[in-house]
Amino acid sequence: MKFEMSPNSLFAILLRSSWWIGFAITVGFVVIAKAFLPADYFVFGALGSAPFFVIGCITAWRQIRSPSAKRVAATLSAIREMPWSTFSGAIDDGFRRDGYAVAPHTGPAADFELTKNARVTLVNCKRWKAVRTGIEPLRELIKARDACDAHDCIYVAIGEITTNARKFAADNGVHILQGAELAGLMPRLSRPSKRSSSSNPGAH
Repeated sequence: MKFEMSPNSLFAILLRSSWWIGFAITVGFVVIAKAFLPADYFVFGALGSAPFFVIGCITAWRQIRSPSAKRVAATLSAIREMPWSTFSGAIDDGFRRDGYAVAPHTGPAADFELTKNARVTLVNCKRWKAVRTGIEPLRELIKARDACDAHDCIYVAIGEITTNARKFAADNGVHILQGAELAGLMPRLSRPSKRSSSSNPGAH
């Protein structure tokens, strides 16, 4: 059985935090071990910091590799002008690079089914150009997830997600993919010409 980390566990939270926090906890462990443990047990106490040191290294590596603010802005600008065929192809390629098997989803509430480590994730990305997203598309995605016994679901957007929609997504296990995370998934893009900007009519 594959171990899966709870998204609310300490280590999962640290992986989403700034890189220096894991190292700061490591230093704290060592200082406390030095101050309160006998010399013979100092090494064993300090070893308790090892998982936090590893988390710090992983987080630092991820953040070094994350796209710069300039690249994020350029990528999102390019995405706004993409037709559906180009955007969906880039999303497909991005998830495949991350190790997912990607297949189209047949229902209207989602566009792709991702499979990785025996977990199925539904992805809705056809409304990626919507200026503002409320609860309803997320509700439909959740229904589709439950109907096909998928484990997770992802909603892709470059526009605004309302406060109520964000809370609804968090309460119901919908991951919102946008901003720097979306830019990191996509290949390096240049702004497409106006000739290729005929978008999917359902995306507005």
